[in-house]
Amino acid sequence: MKIAFFSTRSYDKQFFNRMNPDYGHEITYLDASLSPLTASLARGHQAVCVFVNDRLDAETIEELSNVGVSAIALRCAGFNNVDLKAAAARGITVVRVPAYSPHAVAEHAVALILTLNRKTHKAYNRVRESNFALDGLVGFDLNQKVVGVIGMGKIGSVFANIMLGFGCSVLAYDPLQETHLEQDALGRKIQFVDLPTLYSKADIISLHCPLTEQTRHLIGEEAIMQMKPGVMIINTSRGLIIDTPAVIRGLKQGIVGSLGIDVYEQEDDLFFADHSADVLMDDDIARLLTFPNVLITGHQAFFTENALREIAHVTLQNLKDLETGKEAKNEVKIG
Repeated sequence: MKIAFFSTRSYDKQFFNRMNPDYGHEITYLDASLSPLTASLARGHQAVCVFVNDRLDAETIEELSNVGVSAIALRCAGFNNVDLKAAAARGITVVRVPAYSPHAVAEHAVALILTLNRKTHKAYNRVRESNFALDGLVGFDLNQKVVGVIGMGKIGSVFANIMLGFGCSVLAYDPLQETHLEQDALGRKIQFVDLPTLYSKADIISLHCPLTEQTRHLIGEEAIMQMKPGVMIINTSRGLIIDTPAVIRGLKQGIVGSLGIDVYEQEDDLFFADHSADVLMDDDIARLLTFPNVLITGHQAFFTENALREIAHVTLQNLKDLETGKEAKNEVKIG
């Protein structure tokens, strides 16, 4: 199958070129992100391969259909950037990578927690300047802290079990599960509760839920006012789950004690590119960068060799299944 590969990075080429000989696709790598203005670059290709910040609204999909594209392959799990109704109306099949390495994302969430808590990023910079003072580096024991996990899919479940290993108490919320108590083989317990209970009791809240109409700005003014003063909030899921101005107010008021984010609601114009020589035009992220208790990474939670291999393998297999008329088990359908 001929594939137009948008938003290409060096690591994309490395892993897709390594895996593609087993699948025999013809890939055209493009630096440009996909939008109505760049969709014409897919002319002569049966499929496009896209990432989280590519734009696949109705206008883009119409342009793709006009140049003969019949498949959209997301090399990611999320599909909130795709107008599925428009794709279905144009007869374009959408496939994705539902899970590549839940451990990669869960472990990155833990890394954010440990860094914010023990301030290792600050200590690293100090020591490089021969400053070995400990002032301002006080942290806390994770043991016996209450960790709230919102979203108990594969990533949330892996994260919850890691935190149990630290000796934390874990409260979980998932709309697909009733409030109850779970116990693993080692006797460690995860208690499923409602959101108000989780907000009021958790010392650390980690977000692992998909972006839906129900979760958009889930962490906003109302939610933050229910949280324990000094709560740590971690987001490695989707940027729009956090209302950024609301969390900035929470930081200024001291309700939010620290914030670690790998995603950001306006990340489309920022992440996956070098802006070090540019003036930062986004006032919200500029404000976040002024807080000493905020840690931001640029959507790198997925970024491990294991995950990149799996993304390439599943994406290429998805397209091979479509090419050969097999059932596309990773197809994204409306509803």
